[in-house]
Amino acid sequence: MSNASQFLQFLLSGVTVGSIYALTALGFTIVYNCTQVVNFAQGEFVMLGAMGAAALVSANHVSLPIACLVAIAVAAVVGAGVALPLLRPLRSGSTITLIIITVGASILLRGAAMLLWGKDALPLPAFSRGAAIHFGGAAVQVQSVWVVISAAVLVLLLRLFYRYSLIGRAMRACASCAVGARLVGISNSSMTLLSFGLAAAAGAAAGVVMAPITLAQYDMGTMLGLKGFCAAILGGLGNFTGSIVAGLALGILESMGAGFVSSSYKDAIAFVILLCILFVRPQGLLGRKDAE
Repeated sequence: MSNASQFLQFLLSGVTVGSIYALTALGFTIVYNCTQVVNFAQGEFVMLGAMGAAALVSANHVSLPIACLVAIAVAAVVGAGVALPLLRPLRSGSTITLIIITVGASILLRGAAMLLWGKDALPLPAFSRGAAIHFGGAAVQVQSVWVVISAAVLVLLLRLFYRYSLIGRAMRACASCAVGARLVGISNSSMTLLSFGLAAAAGAAAGVVMAPITLAQYDMGTMLGLKGFCAAILGGLGNFTGSIVAGLALGILESMGAGFVSSSYKDAIAFVILLCILFVRPQGLLGRKDAE
């Protein structure tokens, strides 16, 4: 394979992985914008989507589309459930308590998944059958195309939701000024539950589309959550567009580094990039400096 073909192969692989990171980062962004909370359980919702769909298909013989939809819906409900213990600390403004609750929720969800589904990896069938697509000397799995298209559609739907729906506008109002939103009759508690549920659904959707490529495991959410957090910080925490751009960039750089340098450094690349960017732009690539 020529250098150009290798570069294209790593680029396409990076876009696939980056799409997953972008969706995970969007989960952090959705919650942070509405509540100013960093939800460290976000990676576990990716795992719940993947494990839930795989378990339904393999154990209960549920059709793939229904299994995926059920897994995403269940993850959304669990996400809203994670938000319930946060409602009182949110009113008191206890940051440490909020962090401890989300970290504890992450550990709890991971342990529950291990007890429920075991430590073995579960397969999930590809969304469609077909040979790999060859393009410019590179080969792309059909499922990778599903990943990118699904991520693009979900991002578009989220933008439309926030711009045109009443609930989306209410969530944006809470993000702009929680006190002002409360004064005009918007329930901050309800918006918190919705933001966690929506973020969990986005994470579960990422897990569902990636599971046919990577398999589903109970501990897969830990590293994905960290990579998504890196992408959210790199893009500017709370910046919708920044999360997408940073997620894609992180996936591409990680793929290039693993391909041209060594795959041993794959997981370290994201954190090295994060540190380098934060030294130069503490507010992230597309973030803005705030003054109070």
